[in-house]
Amino acid sequence: MNNPLKKQYDVVIVGGGPAGLAAALGARKSGAENILIIEREVEAGGILNQCIHSGFGLHYFKEELTGPEYAERFVAHALSENITMLTDSYVIDISPALQVAVLSGRHGYLNVQARAVVLAMGCRERTRGAIRTPGFRPAGVMTAGLAQKMVNMKGVLPGRKIAILGSGDIGLIMARRLALEGCEVVSVYEIFPYSNGLTRNVVQCLDDFDIPLQLSATVAFIHGRDRVNRLTIAPVDAQRLPDLNKSWDVDCDTLLFSIGLIPENELSTKLRLHMDPATGGPQVNSTLETSLPGVFACGNVLHVHDIVDFVSEESLRAGQFAADLALGRRRPGDNIALQKGANIASCVPHSLSPDREQVIYLRVKQPMKNCILSIGDRYQKKFRMLIPAEMIRLTLAPEVLDRYFGDNLKIEVRPQEVE
Repeated sequence: MNNPLKKQYDVVIVGGGPAGLAAALGARKSGAENILIIEREVEAGGILNQCIHSGFGLHYFKEELTGPEYAERFVAHALSENITMLTDSYVIDISPALQVAVLSGRHGYLNVQARAVVLAMGCRERTRGAIRTPGFRPAGVMTAGLAQKMVNMKGVLPGRKIAILGSGDIGLIMARRLALEGCEVVSVYEIFPYSNGLTRNVVQCLDDFDIPLQLSATVAFIHGRDRVNRLTIAPVDAQRLPDLNKSWDVDCDTLLFSIGLIPENELSTKLRLHMDPATGGPQVNSTLETSLPGVFACGNVLHVHDIVDFVSEESLRAGQFAADLALGRRRPGDNIALQKGANIASCVPHSLSPDREQVIYLRVKQPMKNCILSIGDRYQKKFRMLIPAEMIRLTLAPEVLDRYFGDNLKIEVRPQEVE
């Protein structure tokens, strides 16, 4: 912690990862004087601290950085702005009156009053239990993120012969990382007929290292008493159920799960915020304020991003809006509701206002080539390819929205008509 603690803050931010750090800087930019970041780890930076590969910052900084380099820039900026960081501390409760209960390794139990709260807790990985993979419970079965922490921060290899279930970005990156460490990565198995990671990661992490990606296949059984020694792999049918009559066995000593991320929303549910089942995060308006006045959400706790640069961009806005509220500058309420149409899995925010430029983040349900994304009848954009793994970011000018005042605005993706 860099400053003495106070009993009241303009903005309290839960989480000191990329979202929390950017939200703090956004709050400072909007004039908030007293800002507190509460982070459970001993250092701020979040998951970026274990992501030693490059590829971060291309949008935000216009240069390629590693995860720790990206985090360090934000931490240094926050410290230069005299923003208070309380690390090794847990937020255990938030009251509707925005009183934040904190359990700190250094300070014990604390109560801090906030004028506005920003939720920036990030996300966690789905585990084996989430998909109920059959088999024994041996050592050597873990999430890809845990393996990443073991290798990059602890200097320990999880095994020597690795299989990966799921083609999420962390799994793809760990396939390359473990191959570079001399491990044999036997294959990446994906239950869907398409990859769930960014295309660039499929190319750079699998194709460039001759690591096979087997689509429409899953782990049907895990073998091994003390340590995993074999997997039964099966193709899946149209309902994504394994066909055991066509199964085969693969030898390995480690199985990594890369089967998706879940927003860390225990605090959100305790606050009884209105949640979006499509994203797993809270419903928010165009200022990123939740259903509880004064509570904002951003980053992966709101909806899982595939690029940290977009987390920073979104969280800067959340911090600015939180500071505006804390300083008595509440904006007019939204008057346009977003409605999901054909092939739209999720969209954030959930409502808009035509008083300013709006940024919308979308994901599609299914891959689609040569398609048109339309918003109402005044906005269309053509795409050669859209896939669920890659989030779509759109900016809407006020003049696109003003005619939908008090109405629903439908978003959909359809194939282009053949002329």
